[in-house]
Amino acid sequence: MRRLLSLLLSAALALSLAACGPSDGASGSQSGSASPVPDASQVPVDIPFSLAVYPAYSLHPVLAENRANLTLVPLLYEPLFQLDGSFQAVPVLCQSYTAGPDNLSWTFTLRSGVTFSDGTPLTAEAVAAALNTARQEGSRYAQRLRDVTSVTAGDGSVTVTLSRPNGDLPALLDIPIANGSGDRPAGTGPYILSGEGEELLLTARSDWWQCKALPAREIPLTAVERSDDLISSFASGDTGLVDVDLMGTNALGYSGNYETWDYATTDFLYLGFNVQRGICQRPEVRRALALAVDRDSIVQVDYARHAAAASLPVHPASSLYDEELAQALSYDPEQLASQIEELRLSGRSLTMVVNSENTAKTAAAQRIADQLEAAGLKVTLSKLAFADYTAALAAGNFDLYLGEVVLTADFDLSPLLSSTGTLNYGGWQDGEADLLLADLRGTSGLQRKTAAQALFAYLEQQTPIVPICFKNGSVLTQWCRLSGLAPIRGNVFAQLENWSIS
Repeated sequence: MRRLLSLLLSAALALSLAACGPSDGASGSQSGSASPVPDASQVPVDIPFSLAVYPAYSLHPVLAENRANLTLVPLLYEPLFQLDGSFQAVPVLCQSYTAGPDNLSWTFTLRSGVTFSDGTPLTAEAVAAALNTARQEGSRYAQRLRDVTSVTAGDGSVTVTLSRPNGDLPALLDIPIANGSGDRPAGTGPYILSGEGEELLLTARSDWWQCKALPAREIPLTAVERSDDLISSFASGDTGLVDVDLMGTNALGYSGNYETWDYATTDFLYLGFNVQRGICQRPEVRRALALAVDRDSIVQVDYARHAAAASLPVHPASSLYDEELAQALSYDPEQLASQIEELRLSGRSLTMVVNSENTAKTAAAQRIADQLEAAGLKVTLSKLAFADYTAALAAGNFDLYLGEVVLTADFDLSPLLSSTGTLNYGGWQDGEADLLLADLRGTSGLQRKTAAQALFAYLEQQTPIVPICFKNGSVLTQWCRLSGLAPIRGNVFAQLENWSIS
């Protein structure tokens, strides 16, 4: 039966192998493994494109936790907004929206004529219920929506009320909308899930409101139970695509001939300071130590180019990124040595802590420590297990620490830098910074970019943290199986209509 399905899909798609692989300008790389690259004529054409699924785990787009199942979400569900490659919110199920003058209340008008896969119309009541589910405890979006005080349904619209102004709320609403709270609720996406047990299948909807061409009428799902199953399924070709964090802690090791398609994320790596005690209390010292961060080497070597260097605490792809200011914050070992001498810091001791369970982070921390020592400081690099690392941060037992945080897509830095921030491990207290943080969060349009420039200029002077890079997510695909991918954070199937399957 599987062989017959393979032949039917191959005949229906009638695609040429000559067109496979990333096109010019694509984010994909062709160095996914050390295995020799196969000749296109040797690539089997009778293997259908399939995806992995964990049948024993939930497929609910908000309540599920399994990464492979969450990868499938954009094929089944759609959000009010989808983020593009520059983290701008693009309307999907939302037709239009308005915000109150204080950006505390937002009203989103829904598209008409949209139905869930079970035939139920998309209504304001269903969207409000879905967003309220996303706010509840146990949802992976609960922290993101912590400032939402209410979500109410109106006549074809949904109103979201906030406790704090947010001028970029749509960027937080790339939350998939499901009709219900079961493990497999209906969605408005291009495919419908069918089957029972381990025999699951995605079938293209004939009534999908977007009416875009899809690369396959059916996508078989390969059932897996453990991580090892997923690795072997991908290596054997039974699974044609996986979404991974190649630089993550305990990242799975994939093998075989594959292509890598990176996409930007808000996963932020930075160097933090203890500003409450020790030599890092003074901003001029922190500015000097910031010169030791060789972002390009960290990205290219320690993170194997699966990251984007950033001198500001916002992704370089964002319109908020100020290239001119970023240029002034470059790595400069000669200036570092000069500043260490001028500030009479030569021979002083520093303790840096890093989580030992992530090899990329420990390598980056070692690189920074080596630069500081070359400039005349004595650095003790403590590589700690995660529990010990977090305990050291909570107790303030450090001068420097290498930190990582997943920011929200509106790049709200309040948890990290505000006086009451839950992630403000360095203990930085600054009233002016609090006002600038609130200004950035609460404004929109051109005022938002102006607010960002003011905040980043102030942070450059005070240097409570040193931005290093933003990690990439990665999509791995079987060699020469797929082309046309344009993955984005939260949706590796973005622009699916442009895909080709060979």
